[in-house]
Amino acid sequence: MTLDPIRTVAVLGAGTMGNGIAHVFARSGYHVILRDVDARVLDAAMETIAKNLDREIRKGKFAEFAKAEILERVHATTSMAEIARADLAIEAVPERLDLKLSVLQEADKLLRPEAILASNTSSISITTLAAATSRPDRIVGMHFMNPVPVMALVEVIRALQTSDTTFHTTMALCARLEKKPVAVNDAPGFVSNRVLMPMINEAAFTVMEGVATAEAVDAILKLGMNHPMGPLELADFIGLDVCVNILDVLHTGFGDSKYRACPLLRQMVAAGWLGRKAGRGFYKYEGQGG
Repeated sequence: MTLDPIRTVAVLGAGTMGNGIAHVFARSGYHVILRDVDARVLDAAMETIAKNLDREIRKGKFAEFAKAEILERVHATTSMAEIARADLAIEAVPERLDLKLSVLQEADKLLRPEAILASNTSSISITTLAAATSRPDRIVGMHFMNPVPVMALVEVIRALQTSDTTFHTTMALCARLEKKPVAVNDAPGFVSNRVLMPMINEAAFTVMEGVATAEAVDAILKLGMNHPMGPLELADFIGLDVCVNILDVLHTGFGDSKYRACPLLRQMVAAGWLGRKAGRGFYKYEGQGG
């Protein structure tokens, strides 16, 4: 059993994840309301979507004439009030509980009672987020992977309160996006980051302790374990600040010291070396960041 058909989707936050989510919904024929507090972020998001569509056209995924149609389905706005007509809203704001709660609660007041409200959180409890709204049975986690237009996986996380109807609707929706939804129950970090972040953290400890260079650590994981990207290169891609935030959620949620963030990671974040987006992390990136 599923809810009424979803035709219009609001994406709350137009950063890396938000514009990727908007892209895949618009590409699949949905009308998208892409909302951010910063008009400059929205402009950059639309440019990114257009560039990513060009890349897909070059790869033969669809004809060039479809680009304009897809872009027309994305309405960028700084007005939160415009999301009221959405059948589904997905928050994609930074990984901070206070910020996510604020955005979800504001959206909860604007959306129709039957609308689904989803979070793209990569680690925060969906049950906690659901309890802060008036529609806990219609709250669900939709954890997309970065880059969203390319990666097939979506972790679909059930809060304790999530109804069967909301869950099955979300799973079916992911399939319509040509994604591979995998169901998990609510726990800190879910599955993806509960497994990934300790690996990244341990890799950072090996660098901090002088066991090996970042390049050596990544080479060993790529050549010895057949990983397409080494853990520290991946950390730079994710953002070291995001990694620390997720580790903090794991550490608090489980109360286990094995999840404590490596001091080197915290030091790099304090220095503003956040990874690829800042132009520097474990590696330096030309032409990116400040």
